[in-house]
Amino acid sequence: MNMIDLFLKGGVVMWPILLCSIIAVVIIVERFLTLRKAKVDPKQLMMKIRSTLSRGDLLGAINACTQVDAPVAKILKEGIAKYKDGHEAVREAVENAGKEQVNELEKRLDWLANIAGVAPMLGFLGTVTGMIAAFRTIERLGGNVNPGNLASGIWEAMLTTAFGLIVGIPALGFYNYFVGRVGRFVFQIEQSVEEFLDMVKAGIVPDASQGEKSAASGKTMRTVFSEEDEFFEPKND
Repeated sequence: MNMIDLFLKGGVVMWPILLCSIIAVVIIVERFLTLRKAKVDPKQLMMKIRSTLSRGDLLGAINACTQVDAPVAKILKEGIAKYKDGHEAVREAVENAGKEQVNELEKRLDWLANIAGVAPMLGFLGTVTGMIAAFRTIERLGGNVNPGNLASGIWEAMLTTAFGLIVGIPALGFYNYFVGRVGRFVFQIEQSVEEFLDMVKAGIVPDASQGEKSAASGKTMRTVFSEEDEFFEPKND
């Protein structure tokens, strides 16, 4: 007897279990690809950002984040874009972006958790309804039954429990695995964001307006000195 025959023997409850298994597989594959793409070395990214910001190159820091398709880079990009608005604006920007990115990392994990709980329950439901049918058979035959009459109905009823557990156990395992990976990503994001906010608070990026004032001041001083040199230059009669 192959798997298809066993599936059909399980009765109508097997179809919701099959649906749960399909949804679980789709979510598992999609989360694997998403979390794989989110993997990045945050220390290397922060080194690039610190290097560009120390030179006052905000655009270079934004480009460094754009080149990395990861949640931490997207969060830091939002913070860098708000740098000129002050520390509080940067903090608000990274907090909002952080909530959005963490929500993306956790997306559909609740579905996987529900499938891990619902699939075995559907299996138990199928077993209970199968046992009810078996006892109705005993009642219909007036108790004149042999073990062979009951064994067939009972093992068919137990199929739903087996299939429900086959779907539910892997779903629960992958759910816990993904939750652990998301937790590690969130920890890395928090560390990188705190380091970036410390950089902003310390004023690692020179203000562009101050740079322009300094350049203007230098230009004025050079003009004054050139005039003084001209004044003190000996004149030929």
